[in-house]
Amino acid sequence: MNPLLDFSGLPRFAEIKTEHIAPAVDDLLARNRALTEKLLADGTPPTWQNFVQPFEDAHEHLSRAWGQVGHLNMVMNSPELREVYNANLPKVTQYYAGLSQNLALFQKYKAIRNSANYAALNVAQKKIIENELRDFRLGGAELPEDQKARFMAIQEALSELTAKFSDNLLDATNAYTCVIEDEQGLSGIPADERQVAAEAAREAVKSGWLFTLKAPSYGPVMQYADNRTLRERMYRAYTTRASEQLAEGSKIDWDNTPLMTQILKLRAEEAQMLGFANFAELSLASKMADTPQQVAEFLLELAHRAKHFAENDLNELRAFAAAEMKLNDLQAWDIGYVSEKLREQRYAFSEQEVKQYFPEDAVLSGLFGLVEKLFGLSIKPSTAPVWHETVRFFDIRDNGGALIGQFYLDLYARASKRGGAWMDDAITRRRTPQGIQTPVAYLNCNFAAPVGGRPALFTHDEVITLFHEFGHGLHHLLTQVEELGVSGISGVEWDAVELPSQFMENFCWEWDVLQGMTRHADSNEKLPRALYDKMIAAKNFQSGLQMLRQIEFSLFDLRLHSDFDAHGTQTVQQLLDEVRSEVAVLIPPSFNRFQNSFSHIFAGGYAAGYYSYKWAEVLSADAYSLFEENGVLDAATGSHFREQILAVGGSRNAMDSFVAFRGREPGIDALLRHNGLVAQTA
Repeated sequence: MNPLLDFSGLPRFAEIKTEHIAPAVDDLLARNRALTEKLLADGTPPTWQNFVQPFEDAHEHLSRAWGQVGHLNMVMNSPELREVYNANLPKVTQYYAGLSQNLALFQKYKAIRNSANYAALNVAQKKIIENELRDFRLGGAELPEDQKARFMAIQEALSELTAKFSDNLLDATNAYTCVIEDEQGLSGIPADERQVAAEAAREAVKSGWLFTLKAPSYGPVMQYADNRTLRERMYRAYTTRASEQLAEGSKIDWDNTPLMTQILKLRAEEAQMLGFANFAELSLASKMADTPQQVAEFLLELAHRAKHFAENDLNELRAFAAAEMKLNDLQAWDIGYVSEKLREQRYAFSEQEVKQYFPEDAVLSGLFGLVEKLFGLSIKPSTAPVWHETVRFFDIRDNGGALIGQFYLDLYARASKRGGAWMDDAITRRRTPQGIQTPVAYLNCNFAAPVGGRPALFTHDEVITLFHEFGHGLHHLLTQVEELGVSGISGVEWDAVELPSQFMENFCWEWDVLQGMTRHADSNEKLPRALYDKMIAAKNFQSGLQMLRQIEFSLFDLRLHSDFDAHGTQTVQQLLDEVRSEVAVLIPPSFNRFQNSFSHIFAGGYAAGYYSYKWAEVLSADAYSLFEENGVLDAATGSHFREQILAVGGSRNAMDSFVAFRGREPGIDALLRHNGLVAQTA
């Protein structure tokens, strides 16, 4: 049997081959088309049981099978898999675009909404019906017949262009390597990072030390390398990936510049066909925020509050570079390096020193222990077929021992894996005739793998990343909703989906939590209080600069999709320059092509939605403030958070869930306080 067509349990990753993909996709699409025809031909009044339920069942199978293929394409990318994925992507895109335009299906959902039976549906079922009606309108169901073919062509083109954007970025990232043969050129780079680079060189059959543009390799060079020429070389290569400025090993057909323009033109056309002034309006139709103007005002208010702090951050950095390091022309490739030196001098510790206290096993034990205490759970290793030998699998059980969720953990960077960190759903909780279906999540990071017989060591930033993704995982796995469309993260407004993930980050700064998740890699000692106090003192180091950087990206995204004319004379680069002149204090060099690797908005789901990180950070900081008031490890508050935020998934509006938890609507003050962006009073 084709493993992609087996829905009886967990994915059979060990057996999936590229030749399974096309037959599985074709089979499921044929089945679903036949079912759709049958349901539409049925003359009896549509109900949840005779129409929505069988429709959801069929589409869950398609999304699970295609989800496995998409997941493998991100974590085990190969030329063969990429070719098959890209060949089948248009078929899947076309199918879903066709559904969303199907006026007869739309009428069936409207009939249920207008029927006497609607009142008898539960809250989750009603929310699904309302979401479906909205999505049909946004999917072009009400378009005149003569426009539907064009609308579908736009969807297909966008799926291909965004996949190509992602492929180009991965290829450009993988193509570049920097080999250092003289050890003197490695001055400043920590010993464990050198060891990783030495092993990478051996694997590539080269002498010396090999560095790449993947985060675990690139980051330490920019932060620690005394060799300014090396930093500049790496910075140029990293910030010109997938652009017209070819780094060593790059190809011109990996340039994402033309793709960006094509994507923006198609999104604008799609929005206008649906009656929106621009794509940002279309994007916000299914989010918490109401209008692009509201989002812009929110971002500019944050920028106004942060700018003074950011200017102070930069002035301090320049003064330190000039006085202590004789660097009077601070450049972009010096920022991370000089910042680390300033941090070390001011707070008398380095990130490398802290890293020694975060071996992987201690971090996972501490994370699991925290979650178990807060939410009344038990997390234990389990077994499942996996896609790579380093992937692990875990069960989550309640206090009574009942299985409530499972997750895969894929922590390490490799050439076949896209960059960044993310959570995705493998199986979603729902009620079936056999009982409750156990939800399953993928948790993916890009940390350096263990080398030299030592455990993997994580920076504190990487620990925060792991907690972030685990927060997404909890949102998916701890849902109590039994209807597929609003279970877990499904149906949650995009600008609220980061609430649980950013909420979890706060615990990485708590003494009581860190005591349970630190152990020095050599001495086995817990994190010393003195070092912790220094970390807390340095917590908001350059937080003004960091805040403005995120606002810069968010405003750029918003304006690209609201007032930028892709057919006009202004370029994407010129718009980015304009945004920077308005809000940034740190302007990158002219060769920087950040936008060419901005996959969140050009290849992910964040188009006209990147502001969601800051929007949800307001929610998460304010939610966490209740823990600060009641005790950060207070199980009763944890239970309240689980019940009102995590358990309800997308079955009610995110603002209603927040108010149910916090007792009021969110305010901005907790976020500013957490980031140290409040004026100090005497």
